[in-house]
Amino acid sequence: MAETIEAHAGTMIDRDNNKRRRLVEFKDGCRYGKFGKTKAYELIARERIRAYKMGGKTLIDLDSVDEYHASLPRVEARTS
Repeated sequence: MAETIEAHAGTMIDRDNNKRRRLVEFKDGCRYGKFGKTKAYELIARERIRAYKMGGKTLIDLDSVDEYHASLPRVEARTS
């Protein structure tokens, strides 16, 4: 599924650092990140993932979703 979403990602040049961004429509970004709409808006508001507006559409930056996932804490196994 992630490969399908990435295949449809558009790219945009970020003016701040001239890096290409993988952008997808909001619903596809949620599917890629494995979170719902409410969580996506929360992450955007907390600046954990980046989103852009293009007309009436919200586009999610897949690189920022990957960065968010990489920042999550690891679950440690319990010792008995």
